[in-house]
Amino acid sequence: MDIAPKETKEAPAPEKEPDAAAAPAADAEKAGGKKERGKGAAAKEGKEAKEGKEPKGKGRPGAPAKPTKIIPDNPNFRYIVRVANTDLDGTRPTALALTGVRGVGLRIAEVACRLANVKADEMIGNLPEPTVDGIETALGHLSTSVPAWMVNHPHDPVAGESTHFIGPDLDTRRRDDVNLMKMVRSYRGVRHERGQKVRGQRTRSNGRTGMAAGVLKKAAKEAAAAAGKEEAPAAPAAAPAPAAKKE
Repeated sequence: MDIAPKETKEAPAPEKEPDAAAAPAADAEKAGGKKERGKGAAAKEGKEAKEGKEPKGKGRPGAPAKPTKIIPDNPNFRYIVRVANTDLDGTRPTALALTGVRGVGLRIAEVACRLANVKADEMIGNLPEPTVDGIETALGHLSTSVPAWMVNHPHDPVAGESTHFIGPDLDTRRRDDVNLMKMVRSYRGVRHERGQKVRGQRTRSNGRTGMAAGVLKKAAKEAAAAAGKEEAPAAPAAAPAPAAKKE
């Protein structure tokens, strides 16, 4: 009877020790892969954030809201109201809308509203035509309703009265006053003619007209230098040396 020989157990192969030089390279590759993956994730998140970002100025807290268009309920509302030959915005309050007229400030506008029994905060487009005519009449007779220091033309030298001009009448009256000062050759009239300051302001460094002063000064210097060269006398010729005496 044959007995099979016992199989010899093979010794396990010794594990290879990791190469010292290859270990840092592997670690570097892993770190590089992590960095690349991190960059890709960050880029993806940034792209998604940009896509999901809302348009600028909309929905941001504190952003100014777009003014809504006023749609009045009054069927007789007027978007353009004419006062003293001036077109006014009908959606504005009466006192603020009247400031669009030449010669009418906020104080005068409020006084006119009180004289016409109109609320200063009521939209002027809601007012009927007779009420607007009453406001215009009040503006035309302000000199008899307010003190003299509130009007824009007190103590008229021709009529001897205090008057408040508004609209185109104000421009006409101002032009006439300037022409009168020019005609009588007053100091203010002469200054108006020359286009210079009228009320005593300094003119050395302000209010200059025409060419810049630096250019004029430079041109004057160059002209003076050229004139000086032309006027300079020619140098006298050198006298001949005396001849030596013969012995």
